[in-house]
Amino acid sequence: MRLIPKDEGFFDLFDGLADRMTRSASVLNELFNEPTRHDFYAGQIKELEHQADEITHEIMIRLDRSFVTPLDREDIHLLATQLDTVVDLMDGTARRTVMFHLTDRREPAKELTALLVKATVSIKEAVHKVREPKEVARIGREIKKLEEEGDAVYSSAVGALFQNATDALEVLKWMKLYDNLEHALDRCEDVLNVLESISIKNS
Repeated sequence: MRLIPKDEGFFDLFDGLADRMTRSASVLNELFNEPTRHDFYAGQIKELEHQADEITHEIMIRLDRSFVTPLDREDIHLLATQLDTVVDLMDGTARRTVMFHLTDRREPAKELTALLVKATVSIKEAVHKVREPKEVARIGREIKKLEEEGDAVYSSAVGALFQNATDALEVLKWMKLYDNLEHALDRCEDVLNVLESISIKNS
């Protein structure tokens, strides 16, 4: 069994980044349940996005300064950027609800954000268990199912938009929001693919 080199703090930073991701998903879910308070929730997500950026920046600084790293440098960089991207996508979605003056609740958006919460919680667990390949693989299967559920919700939601279209601007607004939520779920699966590769290489 190949030993992982001494931890330079990267694992704690990854845990912190995953924590900001799960918290962002939870707040986004609250936003789509209470859209009239989108300003408040978008502000919370923006703060979490700033924190995620700071953690990602710290990871990159440590990467530059460390002679020996606990994981391959490319893997550290990729995992950090992938996790940060998921937070960025959620921040972008929240900002668009403000730009679009969102006031109505739609069930598909609530369903997609609920799936996103589950996916990010699973990612957080996988980040913490990255040195356990079987556990990461198990979590990967869970996230694949969530992503497939999200695809089904997304397809149904978009179909309903055009079937019941009465206002072109409303269609465009919700298309963009559904696209962003579905993209965020897709990126969760990308994160797990990175984690699975890391866990196998370092087991």
